[in-house]
Formats: sequence, structure tokens, C-alpha cells
Amino acid sequence: MIDRSVFHEKKAAFHTLGCKLNFSETSTIARTMMDDGFTRVDFNERADVYVINTCTVTEIAEKKCRAAIHKAIRQNPDAFVVVTGCFAQLRPENIAKIPGVDLILGSNEKFDITAYLGHLDKNGSPEIHTGKIKNEKTFHPSYSMGDRTRCFLKVQDGCDYFCSYCTIPMARGRSRNASVANTIKMAQQAAAEGAREIILTGVNIGDFGRSTNETFLDLIRELDKIESIWRYRVSSIEPNLLTPEIIAFMAESKKFMPHFHIPLQSGSDNVLRLMQRKYNTALFQQRIDTIRQLLPDAFIGVDVIVGVRGESEQDFADTHAFLSQLDVSQLHVFTYSERPNTKALNIETPVSPEERKHRSQVLHLLSDKKTDAFYRRFINTSSVVLPEGQNDDGYMYGYTDNYIKVELPYNSNLVNTLQNVDLLEFNTDRSALKARLK
Repeated sequence: MIDRSVFHEKKAAFHTLGCKLNFSETSTIARTMMDDGFTRVDFNERADVYVINTCTVTEIAEKKCRAAIHKAIRQNPDAFVVVTGCFAQLRPENIAKIPGVDLILGSNEKFDITAYLGHLDKNGSPEIHTGKIKNEKTFHPSYSMGDRTRCFLKVQDGCDYFCSYCTIPMARGRSRNASVANTIKMAQQAAAEGAREIILTGVNIGDFGRSTNETFLDLIRELDKIESIWRYRVSSIEPNLLTPEIIAFMAESKKFMPHFHIPLQSGSDNVLRLMQRKYNTALFQQRIDTIRQLLPDAFIGVDVIVGVRGESEQDFADTHAFLSQLDVSQLHVFTYSERPNTKALNIETPVSPEERKHRSQVLHLLSDKKTDAFYRRFINTSSVVLPEGQNDDGYMYGYTDNYIKVELPYNSNLVNTLQNVDLLEFNTDRSALKARLK
């Protein structure tokens, strides 16, 4: 039996690295700990327990993990430090070498965190609990409530794709999900806590239903029926899984916003083959064309990785040319870093760090140009915004249905309400359109 009396009046702080999925899971872990007696405090405060949920997508993510651990230890050298998440699952021995870490939990173990905390005793060397994830079939539902306006809802976990550059299947296991019915219950629970906008998250959300003989289209059709949720957004979805039927449904729905986040990763078919992606540039172009035909004002964000092993100068030129003509709103540019145990390490033609940096800068400039043009299209038009609660020097922010960031004078009465606004001018410093209430 766990002696939960140990946890009462103890303060716990949380820090999340990486994706929206991690944020949803950290929120669930925090709720579990609070149910067992902990009080949640900000990560910048002195706490009795620090929980760091990690990412391992890039080398930079791992460096940020180490920095967060060191920060926690500086704030309270006597605190009990827990490290979990993808980095902890894949490379626990690396984390164990960091002085001050007490507990390392893998991708599944983190959901039973209080069972591993013991009496919060620091023993000088960390305990490691990381089970085999490869054939894991259990799905742990999660959702985040960072503020009461927007919610990240985990609908799927794991991935069966095994792209050559990626460690995520090794860190999170096979694709799995809850049933549509149980996912609806989670959404309703988030709505009961005040969520009005839900962002659907996962590792490969378009693969939803693989473990329950359902489909992602089945899911969004049912979510669309929940009256108390006003808005849904779909986080990153693979282009081969973003079917014309899904796009058509989103175009007809009044709740699913005209906002897409689609990983391209490269505009070179040669590099896509090296990456072992499941589509080519022709299919990606078709998806963009379909969106623009049905939802001409949609925001489309595109992931792209530069500097992967085997990406020649011509391959990058092809990527730049493809992206230049592609009618999208923003590029999310990632610089490739070698990940242990990935197939990409077998490619014998690496790109120098200097060239990787240069290619990243080129695509960031292209992204800025596209986003600026997209925002300016909507100056002197009207839209509907869902303002969020943070007071930022007298201003508040929210997003239009097509994901344009909007700036308004702060008014607490507007939080978590839909407001009709006129879009006035582009505040480039804030990357937002200034607006006034209609």
C-alpha cells in the first residue's frame, strides 16, 4: 500500500518539453499527484518534488532536459527530482549520470507516478523504472487544461511508421487509442471543466482507430456533436492519412476550424524516400489543392526538416522550390540531428552543421514571408476570436477560426467568450493583428 499521507502539504512543480501530447500528459500526471495530496506550484518556485517530462526528437531537446534538471536542483537541492518521458524511456542511463536525479520513469510508468515516489527519500542514486514499450497495448488517456479556454486532448499514442530519422516509435511503442465512445467521454469531461476549444493531439492521430477498428473520421464526426465545445483543431496529421473525406467534413463542420498542420519534412522526393515517408510531393500537393478548393482561407502549417543525411544541394533546392510555390501559411523548420539507433545513420553522406544552419535560415525567411502575406490578407476584414486569459502588459490574445493571432486591449470579461472583431493592422513585434470589438 502507498502511504499517501507523506504527500500532503508537499509542493510539486512540473516542466514539459516537446510536443502538445507531452503537455496533455503532464497535466494528467499533475492531476493524479494533486488527487493524492500534493499542491501544484510553478516550476520557478521552490518545490518538494520536481517532475520533468522530456522529449528526445532532437539533440537540443535533450540539452533542454538537462538544463531543466539543473534548474530544479538549484532551486531546491533537497527536492525529489523525477524525470520521465521519451528521453527517459530511451536513454535512462544518460539521465542517471546527472547528480540530483532521484527517479526515472518510462513512457508508461509515468502514469503511475505516485506508486514510485515512496517516502520522497533521496538515496544518492536514482531508481530507474522503464518497461518494454514495443508491444504495449494500453492507452493512457490525457488532457491538459493550461488555461480554461483551450485544451489539448490526447486521442492516440505510438506510431507504426518507423521513419528512418525518428526515435518516437522506440520511445512510445505501437499505434493505439481508446474507443471513440471513451474519447468522447474525455472531451465531455474537459468541457465540464471549462474547455471551449479542444486541440486533438497524438503521435500519429490520423492513424486513430487502428486498435479499435474505427477511424479518425468516425471520431471527428462524433466530437462534432458535443454542444458545449465550440471549436476543435487538428494537430499534426500525416498527408497520406488526411483523406479528402476528412477535409470535406472539416469544410462542412462549424466546429472544426479551417486550420491544418501537415508534416511534409522534405520537398524532394529523393529525400522522402531516404526518410521512408509514405507519400511523395505529388500527393502532398494534391492535399493542399483540396484544402484550398474547399477552404480557401484556411491556415496551413507545414513541418520540414533540413540537413538530413543524404540531402544534397540539389535536394534542398528542390525543397525550396516546392515550398516557394506551395500555398501554405507557415513553415515549422527543424534542423536535423542524428538520433541513436535510427536507420538514417547508415546513410554515408552527412550534411555539415554549418550547411544545416544555412538551410534552416533560408527556410525560416521563406516562412516569415508566407506568414506575413497570409496575415495581411485579412487586414480590414471581420472575424470571430476566442480571447485567452493572460494579461500581457494590458493586452490579451486569441485566435480567429483560421488561426490568426489577434491582439485586443485586456478585458477580463472577454475571457472564454466568442467575440466578433474587426482586424485592423499587423503588429509585427507581436506577430498578431490588432483588432477592435465590433
